Amino acid sequence: MRVAFGTDESTDLTSGIVDHLTSLGHEVVGPVDAAWPLVGQYVGRAVATGEADRGIVCCWTGTGVSIAANKIGGVRAALCSDAETARGARRWNDANVLALGLRVTSSAMAREIVDAFLADEQVDPEEVHNIGLVENPE
Repeated sequence: MRVAFGTDESTDLTSGIVDHLTSLGHEVVGPVDAAWPLVGQYVGRAVATGEADRGIVCCWTGTGVSIAANKIGGVRAALCSDAETARGARRWNDANVLALGLRVTSSAMAREIVDAFLADEQVDPEEVHNIGLVENPE
């Protein structure tokens, strides 16, 4: 899987996430280290255009990059602090970008969240209509 990755601050955690992705055999697009709006936009565009299958964005709280990514059409970014939330974001919201907060995420938790987000979880067919309402709210 091709995963676009970006952060507004390179840390041991962000390096560890990239290392974990490559150790699992994923191709990392980027990584980008820039201001959080640019990170969100870059990763969002990579996912929206098909350059990447999924994306992961990081900033201090995870909120800014998720907001910036969600401004790109076709992106459904989810800020997740645990594996079950990441799993649910994929299953019920078809999230295609994962946002992580650097301030609150340990390396072990990041691996669990990333693994859950990248698992081959099928979108709940009963949610497809609701997901469509997000894409086309009118």
